Amino acid sequence: MKGVQIVGTGHYLPKEVLTNEYFEKIVDTSDEWIRTRTGMVKRHRVAPGEATSDMCVEAAKNALDMAGMKPEDIDLIMVGTVTPDMLFPATGALVQHKLGCRNIPGFDFEIGCSGFIYGLAMGYSFITSGLYKNVLMIAADALTTITDYTDRNTCVLFGDAASAVILTSLDKNKLLGFSLGADGSQDKILYMPGGGSKIPATEESVKNRLHYIKMEGQSVFKIAVERMIEALKSACDMAGIEPSKLDYIIPHQANLRIMDAVRKFAKLDEDKLVNTLAEHGNTSASTIGIAFDKFVRDGKIKRGNLIGMTTFGAGLSWGGAVVEF
Repeated sequence: MKGVQIVGTGHYLPKEVLTNEYFEKIVDTSDEWIRTRTGMVKRHRVAPGEATSDMCVEAAKNALDMAGMKPEDIDLIMVGTVTPDMLFPATGALVQHKLGCRNIPGFDFEIGCSGFIYGLAMGYSFITSGLYKNVLMIAADALTTITDYTDRNTCVLFGDAASAVILTSLDKNKLLGFSLGADGSQDKILYMPGGGSKIPATEESVKNRLHYIKMEGQSVFKIAVERMIEALKSACDMAGIEPSKLDYIIPHQANLRIMDAVRKFAKLDEDKLVNTLAEHGNTSASTIGIAFDKFVRDGKIKRGNLIGMTTFGAGLSWGGAVVEF
């Protein structure tokens, strides 16, 4: 079996910024409440006409530039998203065209906030099987397009963004451990009821606001902590290392209290927690990739560092990974 290495990282944040003060004007909340409960300060929102594929392309360009590669070097494109440009064709195919790649396969996968780690695992599998050599994995969502701005409990949480990594074949494997899980019995804790085959778009479904994110915050918080810790531990076990030996930990950037609980489980100092949450809020599948890319470009994460990643999202779904950068 071949090994796999991450050779390029990238991310993209839309230009428009929504601050906590913005939400003070539209719902019953405050900057202090948002900061204390979530750790968020800003989120980014796509411009009119700016689609998920557009964000994907910009993140991919940054990752290609870091890797010193061109679009024609890529063999496969995967896009993890719950907000595709349209149900079909796949956003991955649109990205393939917009980037100027060869007629390589491009497809989408839908697993919500767990998308980045699920995507890493799939990319690893495609490369180690020998099917492809250079894989572009993108995690992107325009959550503001499915956010209910009359719901004070959810509207302050979400933003838009894309992150990307380029995985390539290598003699020495640097993707050291994975753990993936899902529990469809608790689908109503975090979901969007309308828009699929069960509840197609109708005048009634739109009137009842069924095409927006619905979430039971307290239930998500409790289960997320348990599953993210479980996933990180399992990934570390597979990699043969103790969590306390990680150089950095990158949890899904959704809530600072959840992130800190995972850090404490790993027995890591506060400076080992990669935290970019205040700058972009919860951007679903892309959060881990954004944080990873920012710390790489800032020179904090260096080649040879051991990185633990863990996430939780709709499904319910969760995942953990251990990566040597």
